[in-house]
Amino acid sequence: MLNILTSGAIAMTITLFGTRFLIRFLSRRGYGQFIRDDGPTEHHTKRGTPTMGGIIIVFATVVGYFGSHLIFWRPPSVSGLLAMFLFIGIAFVGFLDDWTKISRARSLGLNAKAKLILQAVFGGAFAVLSLMFPDSRGVTPASSAISFLRDIPVLTLPVVLAVVWMVFIIAAFSNGANLTDGLDGMLAGVASMVFAAYVILNVWQSGQWCGRSSTVGPRCYDVRNPSDLAIFAIAIAGALFGFLWWNANPAKIFMGDTGSLAIGAAFAALAIMSRTELLSAVIGAVFVLESVSVVTQVGWFKLTKGKRLWKMAPVHHTFEAMGWGEITVVVRMWILCGLAVAAGMGLFYTEWVAAQ
Repeated sequence: MLNILTSGAIAMTITLFGTRFLIRFLSRRGYGQFIRDDGPTEHHTKRGTPTMGGIIIVFATVVGYFGSHLIFWRPPSVSGLLAMFLFIGIAFVGFLDDWTKISRARSLGLNAKAKLILQAVFGGAFAVLSLMFPDSRGVTPASSAISFLRDIPVLTLPVVLAVVWMVFIIAAFSNGANLTDGLDGMLAGVASMVFAAYVILNVWQSGQWCGRSSTVGPRCYDVRNPSDLAIFAIAIAGALFGFLWWNANPAKIFMGDTGSLAIGAAFAALAIMSRTELLSAVIGAVFVLESVSVVTQVGWFKLTKGKRLWKMAPVHHTFEAMGWGEITVVVRMWILCGLAVAAGMGLFYTEWVAAQ
């Protein structure tokens, strides 16, 4: 447990005290945010706020994770390394998107096709690798079965379809997190909660792990390296919690796509490797809501030839258009996330209790 707490403490310390220096660095070089013209007019005052704050979130997570292993002299697991690979890889995609916006002085970065292709490349590599490296029990970091609270054997997919399924989850959650990052502090607060939930979930799986002789039984969790996934999850949670100090309204810095895409990808990696893919849609309900609002808006607009289903998408902008203040929207989305996390964790624990 100490190595888990150490990882989170290191990451939080770096973002809490280091973000100040990143803000100065980005401000001196004029690396500010460009605001889209079709968004809420109140957001135009945010133009020029330093962006790409995701750089320090990624840096803090990497140092927190590997620093904890170094302090306690324990090698990282293959699951942790794969999660880190996906996290950094998708962060690189986000960085390219942010840099395109800054270098071309516009609110649009990479086009959707290029972004999806790059996400598919890193997601596909992660998916293929995660189905390799079996341990002494033959368990790989991920499985080819669709999972809810654990793997569902009757929904085991062929390897190719399993890879496609995992790439879909990664793309869905990385873009869902990206859409959630539209108001000061909203994504940082929401993501802090969902990653904290996965810390608890992975710690519980570690205590009831099938790889431990004392817990072998029909209801143990047949996952790979759950304790190391907890170290990874708390590193991100700690980094986000420290970053929120600077990102809360009025934000002194935005995380940009560098942070938001990476956060969603890391969430997907944890869902896949902890065998809770469908449960992640409950825990990450805010990400799902934001994505669905955009998909339905675009679909309805095309179907009705110009009519809108929502006043504005993503849905948090609809709430602003209804007259809610930005802080009110953010806090209420935090509350919604807290309820979703509680519901997800309740389902997870209830399934275990009911099986005893």
